[in-house]
Amino acid sequence: MIGNGGEMHIGLIGGIGPAATDYYYRRLISTFAAKNTALELTIVHADTPTLLSNLASNDATAQTAIYTRLTNRLVSARAECVAITSIAGHFCIDAFKAVSPLPIVDMISEVSRAIETRGLKRIGILGTRTVMETRFYGQITTAEIIPPDGSDLDEVHQAYISMAASGLVTEDQRSIFTAASQRLLRDQDAEAILLGGTDLALAFNEQTTQFPLVDCAGIHADAIARFALAEGPSDGTIGSGFR
Repeated sequence: MIGNGGEMHIGLIGGIGPAATDYYYRRLISTFAAKNTALELTIVHADTPTLLSNLASNDATAQTAIYTRLTNRLVSARAECVAITSIAGHFCIDAFKAVSPLPIVDMISEVSRAIETRGLKRIGILGTRTVMETRFYGQITTAEIIPPDGSDLDEVHQAYISMAASGLVTEDQRSIFTAASQRLLRDQDAEAILLGGTDLALAFNEQTTQFPLVDCAGIHADAIARFALAEGPSDGTIGSGFR
């Protein structure tokens, strides 16, 4: 069912973490308001500790089952697409695409295209340990992704996990992220820093940060809006179930 103004009813799997969900919500509200279009949106809640446990054990089956249950709830609410407001939550995206009852707006493919459009070739990454060590699950194919070295990787991981769970960033956490970013730019010749965790919007802002960012959450939220407004994704496909 299409919304009253022709727009789609968006379904978000949120809660992982709460600040990221708020970021998506506010950005979608702003985008739809700028187009003078009503926003049709339902958000369901996934649990951050459960996700992190499944990510640590690489239990795609368990996390996909959670996503499928939540997406069936979105179907009942008459949503017409689904998106996961978490980069860590995309570790099982391929398994979820295979079974999702709704089309999925996939963050990874959208971010990869945005990087290619900007012509970036070497990008530092911040986020959880798994996101950093896998270079965003090995699916960013348009540039070399560079994780922090040594203790920086451990410190960024711990600071990110604490920030995501609380929904707040401390000055100590912000300092850890900034110092790791500066070393990636200076020592690893990174051209920009990829915010490989949607909660990093708490610590960085594209307009005020003193070095180039790739804002995955912003890229993803804008792709969700394009799809819901029938403008279509940048390559004409979304995910499982798109017709």
